[in-house]
Amino acid sequence: MTKKQISQTNVTNQNEVGKSSIWGGRFSSGPSQLLQNINASIGYDQRLYQQDIAGSRAHATMLAHCGIISEEDLMAINQGLAQIAKEIEAGDLKFSLELEDIHMNIEARLAEIIGEPARKLHTARSRNDQVATDFKMWVRMLLENLDRALAELQAALIAQAEAHVDTLMPGYTHLQTAQPVTFGFHLMAYVEMIGRDRSRFADAHRRLNESPLGAAAIAGTSFPIDRQMTAKLLGFDRPAANAMDAVSDRDFALDFLTGAAICSMHMSRLAEEIVIWSSDRFGFVKLSDAYTTGSSIMPQKRNPDAAELVRAKPGRIVGSLNGLLIVLKGLPLAYSKDMQEDKEGVFDAADALGIAIAVMTGMVTDMQPNPENMRAALTNGWPTATDLADYLVRELKIPFRDAHHISGSIVALAAKQGVDLDAVPLADMQAIEPLITEEVVEILKVDNAVAARQSFGGTAPSEVSAQIAAAKKRFHIG
Repeated sequence: MTKKQISQTNVTNQNEVGKSSIWGGRFSSGPSQLLQNINASIGYDQRLYQQDIAGSRAHATMLAHCGIISEEDLMAINQGLAQIAKEIEAGDLKFSLELEDIHMNIEARLAEIIGEPARKLHTARSRNDQVATDFKMWVRMLLENLDRALAELQAALIAQAEAHVDTLMPGYTHLQTAQPVTFGFHLMAYVEMIGRDRSRFADAHRRLNESPLGAAAIAGTSFPIDRQMTAKLLGFDRPAANAMDAVSDRDFALDFLTGAAICSMHMSRLAEEIVIWSSDRFGFVKLSDAYTTGSSIMPQKRNPDAAELVRAKPGRIVGSLNGLLIVLKGLPLAYSKDMQEDKEGVFDAADALGIAIAVMTGMVTDMQPNPENMRAALTNGWPTATDLADYLVRELKIPFRDAHHISGSIVALAAKQGVDLDAVPLADMQAIEPLITEEVVEILKVDNAVAARQSFGGTAPSEVSAQIAAAKKRFHIG
């Protein structure tokens, strides 16, 4: 048992608990077993126990400060909640399906421990604002954890990029050889992608950081509470301005899921490249036994299963986003029980994205680039054809569209001769364009072509080194 997740086996059913309904005098009999089964969320919202206890501590502190409960009640509540936290972390607390969720389970256990003071804790609070507060705090913690994990992935990519600032490889468009680039330049593209992921999660963090606590069920409360105080105690920037919106808002969950869907897509793109790069046909990188598996029948196989599983994660994460959008799309204000369906998808997406980022960080650190194979691949596809066209425009003042046509003709000649562009005899090139001079030979060498691309954000090793230094500063990478 860990703090992250409490086992489903800690949940007992109504008959085992033997308690009456939590709804009190309005109901004369308990719910059916089927209603109890569909209604209960304790099987998964156990994850919120830390946030629920923190929220109750803050609420009780505020109630005592405002003179709504006594200091003695506050002391008893805090002592009881501390004991419950220890019981949950030790796996000693049996949760009840009849009590539905983590909030009522904790409240019921608190009453068992401290008696009457526990019954005062829910004063000026509804489960509607309680659950919204707990869930927001959990998502806020998640976003902070994701930011740290993504920073570690950026650091791993930057470390590989620094080691391969001048390692040449083909750059591809349409998975066809396009232009020569460096491996460090290629990896830095993912550093930028992940930087945008971190920015999206930071935006989500900023937007969600308004406290619902004190909104009560829908319309606020007549008790003289201090919502500013509870917001501050729980690390929120401010209390949510409208009680109805506070209890019905799940935009923070959608913000996370949207960012997670995009981030998982970025993980998937990099995973796909690792699958391609580690294949026999490319051989650009090698993964160790730590991130590959074998075959049950083919003894020679080294399969990039870790990368393939990361590549698959967007399926379930995007599914969680779509699921919550569909749940929320037709709900009138304010709270409806449909909103109980908000958590499982978020929890599942959080788990899927968390392990994808961790595995990707491990693979990036683990992979061993093969500079020889990368460079050898530059002998295919005539990657300096654009440099030839640029030379014709820059040095010979030929209009670009004409230069493009001339370069294409010389590429066709190189293909016919079976050579790289810089190996086409000068006389043969001059037969196509008489103004071409011998300086073109140096321009068409891949090393010179890469070094020439010194524009901001370009692939020249000097510019990639500058990008790395700037990225470390911008993304706070040690």
